[in-house]
Amino acid sequence: MMRGGMGNMQGMMKQMQKMQKQMMADQEALNQSEFSATSASDMVTVTFTGDKKLKDIQIKPEAIDPDDPDMLQDLIIEAVNSAMADIDKETQSKMGKYSRGLGM
Repeated sequence: MMRGGMGNMQGMMKQMQKMQKQMMADQEALNQSEFSATSASDMVTVTFTGDKKLKDIQIKPEAIDPDDPDMLQDLIIEAVNSAMADIDKETQSKMGKYSRGLGM
């Protein structure tokens, strides 16, 4: 009876290691993914990697109004927040299964 328990434990450990490897591979793939978002009127476009590093920002010249710097700030905030929401949604979609599997 004890022997069966040990074999079962080894099987569980192998399963956990396999899941951990898959989780790391999925996380790496997510980190390599790019997420772009654009503000209203396509004035500002930002691109982030899946690990939330800003990779690119494009600002159309007409968005740069010396008399209204707040408008440009708002457009950047809008684009960044949109990209972050996309990253969070994709992270939950890809990685959520692991926390569910562990009962977290």
